[in-house]
Amino acid sequence: MGIEIEQPCVELSKVAVSETHGEDSPYFAGWKAYDEDPYDELTNPSGVIQMGLAENQVSFDLLEKYLEEHSEASTWGKGAPGFRENALFQDYHGLKSFRTAMASFMEQVRGGRAKFDPQRVVLTAGATAANELLTFILANPGDALLVPTPYYPGFDRDLRWRTGVNIVPIHCDSSNNFQITPEALEAAYKDAEAMNTKVRGVLITNPSNPLGITIQRSVLEEILDFVTRKNIHLVSDEIYSGSVFSSSEFISLAEILEARQYKNAERVHIVYSLSKDLGLPGFRVGTIYSYNDKVVTTARRMSSFTLISSQTQHLLASMLSDKKFTENYIETNRERLRKRYQMIIEGLRSAGIECLKGNAGLFCWMNLSPMLEKPTREGELEFWDAILHEVKLNISPGSSCHCSEPGWFRVCFANMSEHTLEIALQRIRNFMERIRRAERV
Repeated sequence: MGIEIEQPCVELSKVAVSETHGEDSPYFAGWKAYDEDPYDELTNPSGVIQMGLAENQVSFDLLEKYLEEHSEASTWGKGAPGFRENALFQDYHGLKSFRTAMASFMEQVRGGRAKFDPQRVVLTAGATAANELLTFILANPGDALLVPTPYYPGFDRDLRWRTGVNIVPIHCDSSNNFQITPEALEAAYKDAEAMNTKVRGVLITNPSNPLGITIQRSVLEEILDFVTRKNIHLVSDEIYSGSVFSSSEFISLAEILEARQYKNAERVHIVYSLSKDLGLPGFRVGTIYSYNDKVVTTARRMSSFTLISSQTQHLLASMLSDKKFTENYIETNRERLRKRYQMIIEGLRSAGIECLKGNAGLFCWMNLSPMLEKPTREGELEFWDAILHEVKLNISPGSSCHCSEPGWFRVCFANMSEHTLEIALQRIRNFMERIRRAERV
């Protein structure tokens, strides 16, 4: 770390020395390989292409154009109105104008089929903070949340590392396209009971991460009925609702609760962020929307540890309040993501690789199980290592997402230009052809 200092044996906290952060996962190892040798078309054309990062960069031009045309939203000159008020603002409720704009945008990306009250919006520094904050509120150290597999590798860090809460997997498999079933829910609950672990809730991601598929209404209904029977909580991580290729395919829990006249709504909490829909992960903007008054109050108190800068709130309040801009952005972004998805699916198919049929998100779930020498986790990681270091593509092995079936990989396609994606696909085609030639020898 720069200056070399002799390290004495000074004891640190259990959190500091804990390995539950998950940095030893292949998911993070792939990032490290990319950081050490990043692809650049001009300066490093043989470098590692980052396909493990679920960023949305396909519509940056729309955001940049808005800021060019509305410079008042992001800059303050001498004596500009509102500067002092925003510079001094520290209320952890957040700017009223921003909470109102966020509630309106959350309705908009869900096709207007769900309503959100700005008074129930709690602002956090990204979805990572929102998920951890909710975990602190809903569960005690040693308790558990049930999470369907495969799941985002970062959940091991977000939900467990500082909270001391466990994750018990709800095992889903390819036999039904990795859909959550009542049987899988019940089995996970019994697994927790067998470990003498108290289950506090179920956390789902909709659309499913890393599968890129929306959860069907009937499945959401079953999950809601399950948590009601067990008297536990339900957290719905609805981060990609505006990145659904067709808004009619996405069903929010808010929509279901409204249809049920909000019966048992107090156990439901929705997480949302602008990281994926607007492609602004660096702005660190997340929200918790809860139907439970005590959760809202507690989350707001705890959000003082994860505040969003007032300048960011001011800028985004202006942007999200502009209906002409948001309507065009949502429609254009969806169309571009749909086009990009078709591009990668067809490109992989031309290489003889099939993917799970998706309808949302910034990634696809690729099946390379027929290519493994050994149908095991070890065989999967050997194949992943070859893709990372020989093909120079950082993709995420299914085992890092806790998938129980070897050979599935998450591939992100929206964090690069179409030209870079074409290069990545050509590398895959060349690699697959090399494998097939070796098999024929």
